Amino acid sequence: MLRWAAIFLVIAIIAAIFGFGGIAEGAADIAKVLFFIFLIGLVLVLVLGGTLFKK
Repeated sequence: MLRWAAIFLVIAIIAAIFGFGGIAEGAADIAKVLFFIFLIGLVLVLVLGGTLFKK
């Protein structure tokens, strides 16, 4: 998921350089959402990994 966030971030930067404002804004929004989903998943795995998955 972090890879997809990075890909959309690169698309947003390239689109912004070439002046495609709408595309850049949309790709940046998608990158932000995916990054935050990744962070939430990471925190859940770190917290639950130490408690629920311990044998």
